[in-house]
Amino acid sequence: MVAPLATPTVEEVPFADLHDKERLEVRTADGWTLVITRYKPRPQPFTQPVFGQPMLLVHGFAQNRRTWTSGDFVKNMLFFGLDLFILELRGHGKSSISLQRRRARLRGEPPPAGVDYGWDIDDYFLYDVPAAVAKVREVSGHERIFYCGHSMGGILGYGYAGLHPEDLAGLVTIGAPSNLGRGFWPLRLVAYSEGALFSGIDAVLTALNALRSARYEARRLAARLRGRRLLEPPPTPLRFDHVPMDVILKELSHLLTDERYAKLVELAPYLTILVNPERATAEDVRWLLREGADREPRRVLEQFARWIRNDELICYRTGFDFRRAYEKITIPLAIIFGDRDLLAGMEETREVYYRAQSDYLLWRPVKGNSHVELTMGRDLRQICYDIKNLVEYAIGHEKKRPSLPRRGEA
Repeated sequence: MVAPLATPTVEEVPFADLHDKERLEVRTADGWTLVITRYKPRPQPFTQPVFGQPMLLVHGFAQNRRTWTSGDFVKNMLFFGLDLFILELRGHGKSSISLQRRRARLRGEPPPAGVDYGWDIDDYFLYDVPAAVAKVREVSGHERIFYCGHSMGGILGYGYAGLHPEDLAGLVTIGAPSNLGRGFWPLRLVAYSEGALFSGIDAVLTALNALRSARYEARRLAARLRGRRLLEPPPTPLRFDHVPMDVILKELSHLLTDERYAKLVELAPYLTILVNPERATAEDVRWLLREGADREPRRVLEQFARWIRNDELICYRTGFDFRRAYEKITIPLAIIFGDRDLLAGMEETREVYYRAQSDYLLWRPVKGNSHVELTMGRDLRQICYDIKNLVEYAIGHEKKRPSLPRRGEA
């Protein structure tokens, strides 16, 4: 009798053997073209407990697909058999502004509205996420899909699950606050000073534009007096319409030498803000800083600041209240966060845990983790098992009523 083959570890299976990669495009209702990168699982000679189950992955603020690919998150999920669809929100990664202009030229149309950093979080919620969910449902052939969001991507997931639970089989949020800034006072300080800070930046840029314009006019006059024509075009006005996180974090990656990273590791027990260097390698953090950041519009920051000041999570265009809709979340829900995360720790995720009506409800801190390393750090394996367990539960109980009544039921 031939003994069955032992299941290999995820490290023993080459990443390339686990998937086929596809590029998908979807057009939103307001005319943007978004790119979704699909990692389609290949059948393996070992058991893949959730093979073929579609999961949409949505990144956070100023990030892109590298949120999920900078570590082994994708590989671990493929090992279990998940069919992964990584969405890049408008203006991020492959869903770039330049792509919108190219597609508009091919169609003989003007670029979509707001293409020059004129969008906000409402656009992500009202257009990008619904278009991506519909595309994944169409391509996968599944009526209901799984959603996994990191940080801002998780906030969008809370809202979508409360508004369209019929589209989702389960929701996983990683480092996603359900009540912004509740326990992190520096974030509230920035939110309350946002108006003065941004007005100050606008005033400085107005002065610089006036100075540059005056210098240009002086050069033009001097050229005319010499009987010549100034060939250089007038200066393009400077505008504060976005935050160049890609430039800022790329510069930071150059400064983050191995020696400096080792110093941060020494300080980690006393000071951790967005990443705990003890739980991620210097190489992975540098790569994420260099490749995983994108520019974020000013209007997105303004909406975040308004949410924090008013202690709310609202889609201002429709009036939809994310927090009031937590009670409408009935699908399996896993809320995963770092116990040292100052943006989305226990205090900031507490509300959705207590108000959601899910039969399967996991509220789990990851020991020693902060915010960034949750999708690429040393403790990734246990997070991926939590996600796999939720998917297994959902597909095993899809048409079954719970054996015990829900809270509030007789």
